[in-house]
Amino acid sequence: MRDPPDEPSMTATTATRTAWLQIHFCVVLWGFTAILGKLISLPALPLVWWRMLLVAALLLLVPRVWRGLRAMPARLRWSYAGVGVLVALHWLTFYAAIKLSNASVGATCMALGTVFTALIEPWLTGKRLSKREVGLGVAVLPGVALVAGGVPGGMLAGVVVGTISALFVALFSSLNKRLVEHGDALSVTALEMAAGVAAMTVIAPLSGLLSPAFGGDPFLLPDLRDGAYLLTLAVACTLIPFALSLASLRHLSAFGTQLALNLEPVYAIFLAIVLLGEQHELTPKFYLGVAIILGAVLVYPLLVRPRKIEHPEILATGESKVIGE
Repeated sequence: MRDPPDEPSMTATTATRTAWLQIHFCVVLWGFTAILGKLISLPALPLVWWRMLLVAALLLLVPRVWRGLRAMPARLRWSYAGVGVLVALHWLTFYAAIKLSNASVGATCMALGTVFTALIEPWLTGKRLSKREVGLGVAVLPGVALVAGGVPGGMLAGVVVGTISALFVALFSSLNKRLVEHGDALSVTALEMAAGVAAMTVIAPLSGLLSPAFGGDPFLLPDLRDGAYLLTLAVACTLIPFALSLASLRHLSAFGTQLALNLEPVYAIFLAIVLLGEQHELTPKFYLGVAIILGAVLVYPLLVRPRKIEHPEILATGESKVIGE
C-alpha cells in the first residue's frame, strides 16, 4: 500500500507552478507596453507624463503607501526621487524610440539593459568587472550591428534613442541597488512615479526641440481612445503585473525569475508581429541580430549567480527588469 503524498511538498509544488504562471503572465503584460506605446497617438513626453501620473495617483490612494512614505528618512526620499527622474527619462526615450521606429525595435533595444547593467554596475558599486560580463557585452555587438543594418534608414534614430533608453535602465537599476536602506516597494514606486511627473513637467518646454516624437503638451487631455490605452497601460501593464510579480517572487528562484524577466523582449516582438504586422517593415538581418542579442541575454543567468530582487520597485518602473549578481 502506497504512503499518502507529502501534503506540504505538494502545496509547495503547486505554489511554485502558480508563481511560474504568474510571472510569465506578468512578462506578457509588460510586453504589451511597447504595443500600446505604438498605438497611443500622443508623443512620448505626454504619454509618459500621463502614465506616471495615473500610476502615482492610484498608488497614493493606498494607506500603506502613505505609511511607508512617512517612515522613510528625508534623504532616502530624495534618493528615490532622483531615481524616479532617471525612470522618467528611460520611459521618455523608450517611447520616443518606438515613435521613431516601431515596437519591435524598441523592445529589442530594451534587451540591452541587461548588458549595460553588467558593465555599468561594477563602476557604480565598486565591485570588480567580471570577464564573463565583458564577454557578454562583446557577444551582443554583432547583434546590435545586424539590428542597425536590418532596419530602414528612417528607423535608425529609433535604434539610437532606444539604446540610450537601455542605458537609463542600467543606471537606475544599479543606483537602486546602491541604496542600502529599503523602503516599502509600493511607497518607493509611488515616490518615483511622482518625481517622474515633476521632471517631465519641467522639461516639457524643451522636449519638442529634439524631435516631434519627444515633445507635446502634457496638460492636453488625451482623446477617449488614447485615454483608454493610457489607463490600460497604467493598470494592466504596470500595477497588476507589479502586484502579481511581488507575490510570485516568494516562490521562485533568482535564476528562474531572471530568466523569465529576460523573456520580455521576446514576448513584445512576438506581439508586435501578431498585432501590428511589423515583420513586413523589417528584414531577416534584423531578426538575426535580435536572436544574437536575446541569446546572449538569456544565457546571462548561466554565467553569473543571480540573487533575489532586493529592490522590487524596479518591477513597476522599467520596461527591462534587471537583477544584479
